[in-house]
Amino acid sequence: MGLPKHSLAMVQTAERKLEPMDLALPEISDDSGLVRIEACGICGSDYEQFEGVLRTPMPVVPGHEPLGVVAAIGDKAAQRWGVDVGDRIAVETMLSCRHCDPCLQGTYHLCNTRRIYSYIPLSEKPGLWGSYAQYMYLDPNAVVHKVDKSLDPSTAVMFNPLGAGFRWAVEMPGTGPGDTVVVQGPGQRGLASVLACREVGAAKIIVTGLEADAEKLAIAMEFGAHETIDVDNEDPKRRIKEITNGRGADVVVDVSSYATEPVAQAVDFVRTGGTVVLAGVKGFKEIPNFVSDKVVLKEVTIKGAIGVTSTGYANAIRLIESRKYPVERMHTHDFDLREAELAIRTLAREIPGDESIHSCLIPED
Repeated sequence: MGLPKHSLAMVQTAERKLEPMDLALPEISDDSGLVRIEACGICGSDYEQFEGVLRTPMPVVPGHEPLGVVAAIGDKAAQRWGVDVGDRIAVETMLSCRHCDPCLQGTYHLCNTRRIYSYIPLSEKPGLWGSYAQYMYLDPNAVVHKVDKSLDPSTAVMFNPLGAGFRWAVEMPGTGPGDTVVVQGPGQRGLASVLACREVGAAKIIVTGLEADAEKLAIAMEFGAHETIDVDNEDPKRRIKEITNGRGADVVVDVSSYATEPVAQAVDFVRTGGTVVLAGVKGFKEIPNFVSDKVVLKEVTIKGAIGVTSTGYANAIRLIESRKYPVERMHTHDFDLREAELAIRTLAREIPGDESIHSCLIPED
């Protein structure tokens, strides 16, 4: 059975506006490919793009968490990636040049000319640069990972948030056996951080969240968190001091979105000489009550985290394929491709009474 001539795609044409369009499938070169999307994960940055906070050029096909099956591939690309037509793959978000200083130094996600799937406009051919679509273009510089085809797509697509958990909560701060970790925000990436920290043997995992996050905090405990703190009804600084016998956490990871309070609080939660990783974007808002002298006097290391690299993705896929943990517990919603706007608004709590943790779009064939 041959490929269709067009792909349905949901195209962002303005702030808070997605429109269905039929986009032509491109001819594939010897060095590129096409993936038929099975599932596209939805996360907080999808909402930020939808809102216009990320200032993405438009019109554009969003979607940066693609899982799918190779539909067409050039011979050189197949040899380079080690995949062929019919293989299930996870596609990394970043497209790097491989030649600039950051790329050559091993930080390809910080490439001087990086492009990011879902933020490349239709005006750049072939246009199918996002996974809110039935098909997505595989650029020659894409990085792909094989994934077990027997997994449910809604579970397998969680390679992206789980990859973030490994990179942000483990790799960047150097979390290991015996460490105490505070995770601020029990969304999908916070829960992924719990699993990653548990996998490497963290001794104490503490998760903070809001009263509205009760269900997510309960899942955090199922995933291996040792303590959860409802910051609306408890004093988190006092509780963390109690839990750590006054020492503070070795690592604090902020994956909360928009809220600025956790940034200032993280410096209070971390021990002297500890590490804070900031991974939750705040819509470019200033941080009230941030006291830099605390950073100086405690000699705290603060790291910003953007994106996930291959080791994080590989660890995430290995964890999912092991079936060691009930990762599917944090998946709450499947949406049809045409329901992309509803999916985003549900994740953002704009739909009363419908709480989403991890959601994905499932395109129809």
